[in-house]
Amino acid sequence: MNSILKTLIKRYPPLAFCENEIRSAAELLIESYKKGGKLLLCGNGGSASDADHIVGELMKSFSKKRAVDSELAKNLRAISETRGDLLASTLEGALPAVSLNAHGALLSAILNDIGGDFVFAQQVVALGKKGDVLLAISTSGNSQNVIDACIVAKAKGVSTLGLTGKMGGELKNLCDVAICVPAVQTAEVQEYHLPIYHALCITLEETFFKYG
Repeated sequence: MNSILKTLIKRYPPLAFCENEIRSAAELLIESYKKGGKLLLCGNGGSASDADHIVGELMKSFSKKRAVDSELAKNLRAISETRGDLLASTLEGALPAVSLNAHGALLSAILNDIGGDFVFAQQVVALGKKGDVLLAISTSGNSQNVIDACIVAKAKGVSTLGLTGKMGGELKNLCDVAICVPAVQTAEVQEYHLPIYHALCITLEETFFKYG
């Protein structure tokens, strides 16, 4: 993490403002994954796209090639003579991550039957378990549906990680770790979020996939 964080700060000097929190976020995520947890993510608008983006970096190779683990490769080859070797050599190692923005039918059902404030909280009820992490992304820190998701997460023993703007909003007080970037305008906050979560994804990849 040290070299990755050093490179991040060198490229984006203002992020020294939240260097300690970025390091703590990496430690929180590593600890969760080591214990078999998963990452849940949520956000609105551009932050919803960021949540989907992060899932894409974690669920397949990002900055290096990741082979599937040897036991899975062995089982694939044993199950299918025709496809097993191809699957074992082509599929990539993954870290489980779920974007709570990605389920269109479910989102519309919650919006229609319960209400928009609860679109993420309802999913945390179903998916969250102790040892998981919820990454809540809100440029203002005051998005009610993100806030409610954090409340439910804490009630279920899910660790909460916030990615927000300088003021932090209500989100800051609900997070075990809150990364509050040094900006308040939505576009500027989002511009800082991307290199931070890329650094976190690279750190996770370097931690859990030693080859490639």
